[in-house]
Amino acid sequence: MSSQSIIEWGKLSEQQQADALLRPAMKDSSMLRDTVTKIISRVRENKDSAILDYTKQFDGAELANLRLDTEYIDTAESKLKPKVKSAIDLAYSNIKTFHEAQMPSDIRIETAPGVICEQKHAALEKVGLYIPGGSAPLPSTVLMLGVSAQVAGCDLAILCTPPSPQGTIAPEIAYAAKICGIKQIYLCGGAQAIAAMAFGTETIPKVDKIFGPGNSFVTEAKQQVSQAIGGAAIDMPAGPSEVLVIADSNADAGFVAADLLSQAEHGADSQAVLVSNDRSLIAKVQQQLVLQLAQLSRRDIASKAVDNSRYILTDSIEQSVLVSNAYAPEHLIIQTDDARDLLPSIKHAGSIFVGAYSPESAGDYASGTNHVLPTYGYARNYSSLGLLDFMRRYTVQELSREGLENIGDAIMDLAEAEGLDAHSSAVKVRLTGLDLPTMSSDDTDSEKADTRVYVDRSSTDSDGEPS
Repeated sequence: MSSQSIIEWGKLSEQQQADALLRPAMKDSSMLRDTVTKIISRVRENKDSAILDYTKQFDGAELANLRLDTEYIDTAESKLKPKVKSAIDLAYSNIKTFHEAQMPSDIRIETAPGVICEQKHAALEKVGLYIPGGSAPLPSTVLMLGVSAQVAGCDLAILCTPPSPQGTIAPEIAYAAKICGIKQIYLCGGAQAIAAMAFGTETIPKVDKIFGPGNSFVTEAKQQVSQAIGGAAIDMPAGPSEVLVIADSNADAGFVAADLLSQAEHGADSQAVLVSNDRSLIAKVQQQLVLQLAQLSRRDIASKAVDNSRYILTDSIEQSVLVSNAYAPEHLIIQTDDARDLLPSIKHAGSIFVGAYSPESAGDYASGTNHVLPTYGYARNYSSLGLLDFMRRYTVQELSREGLENIGDAIMDLAEAEGLDAHSSAVKVRLTGLDLPTMSSDDTDSEKADTRVYVDRSSTDSDGEPS
């Protein structure tokens, strides 16, 4: 299907509609799965040596050490342009403010007299943060992950990112890591970095949970290690970036095109989708795309992603919302009259940008929300990354005798209904003095005999022989 063709949604069959919303990165899934499986297996077996080999193969960097020199981290600030440092500092402040507001409160409640139930929260101990490499540094992703780990209070946060052929990383990434309190940065990327953090190597510590977006190989690796025995949990299957824009006839075509291109420049496997009830608006956006694309420094990359774009014409804005819900976009931008009124009908989206002056770029960098979001349609059942993803919750209960008396009959009745006698007995023994099995006199004599033997053998003379 040509990227410039307009898809008339109402004329498609159900299968054609599903095909129109396919992600490009889903192609060759079996080949992808097998390749990642082999990479993970090799890393588990050969550890650092496998990582070094893959780093040379994929990144062109021949490293002596996987860990970035701490001096480089400490001096990264001096390598930044003042305006870049100020931008990072501003973004850090806003992101920290928003995530600090997400700190959960513990719960303590008496569900019945004498029955206290609590829900408490604790930070994850060890977390691994993955920062994609490629053709552009992503200090913003460092902030999104690093601030969350910092505010949550994780004991250890390590960072993995692909090195340049010279064996280093952008100072923007190093500085962002520093202000987030990250001291351990490892020079590796791709599926091999995910495997290293999940299972550990001689140099890279094993973590409890892995965070961060990446390409289809990284996404596949995260899913595989999360299902492996001894692996690590993951935040979500976040992969290539995507955006869907709902626009009506009054939307600014230039704004819409700019938003579509802001995703297209992430990578050739990114996808941009425009859904509108106005054919004229779609045509204007397509014209703007051509004009704005020519001005981009990353136009070669963006043009490939534009080939994956979709322009969907609907009968109404209400139908546009239905298309968006079916696609479940990572980013959803609403450029319609009374855009906020559509929010209650939006069922599936990673992050929503409301109104003409809410570009997706704001969430990517400095508004304060987290830009690590579910892709591939996982917005149906995954949430945008937040502070609670870096924490775990657990429960506590404490019963007095009165409390156990108040709910004891219910416990025993339910336990017996399920055929779990021991569960019932654990309550009964406390409340009614259940007759516990007692040892026979023969058992008691045997126990005494055992004790005498032990005592006799413990008494020795100076030569170590029994006295």
